[in-house]
Amino acid sequence: MQTILLVDDEQRMLDLVALFLQPLGYKCIKVTRGKKALETLQKTKIDLVLLDVMMPEMNGWEVCKAIREFSNVPIILLTARSDKFELVKGLNTGADDYVTKPFDEGELVARVNALLRRVTQVASAKEQILDHDFSLDTDAYALNYKGLVVQLTLKEFLIIKALISRPAKTFTREELMESGWAFDTYTDVRTVDSHIRNLREKLRNARFPIDEFLKTVWGIGYKWR
Repeated sequence: MQTILLVDDEQRMLDLVALFLQPLGYKCIKVTRGKKALETLQKTKIDLVLLDVMMPEMNGWEVCKAIREFSNVPIILLTARSDKFELVKGLNTGADDYVTKPFDEGELVARVNALLRRVTQVASAKEQILDHDFSLDTDAYALNYKGLVVQLTLKEFLIIKALISRPAKTFTREELMESGWAFDTYTDVRTVDSHIRNLREKLRNARFPIDEFLKTVWGIGYKWR
């Protein structure tokens, strides 16, 4: 049974989300504070986090950023804001996806199922994908280069896996969306740009020569070369 950590300061929302997910066989752990969420993740095996943004003391962006300091667990943000800047901010802190409140039960369930299905697919692929001096570790969600190792989020991992696996191909944003999101009906295709931007910054900071390999093809998308 897969375990989902629900984080929201409103007990009513926690109960509602659990009502959607528990009949599907998911175990739900409910917490109302960000610090408690971090403690739970440190002590318990969690397969996915559903994290509300607007919380007192420690908001969802801060919690997400703190989680990424020690875990690559998939994170879906629940936000009442639909402003593009706010959504990008969430992705920049390390979230894999987002759902805007008020959300449809079917959308939420589909996103959870899709993200966990991607995790299962990655876990079943034990090989490393190689390109020049790079290797993509499918066990650790990590990109390696001449002894340097950078931990990736699931979405970053899936996007760069697609790019590396076909280095001669220019991928459109829609194609990368398909690689990273099994369910993309409600997701802005520009979300891919946010994940690419995060990848570049993360890899530059780790002294990867990423600008030599990850290229923007203006008006189309991205390629690995």
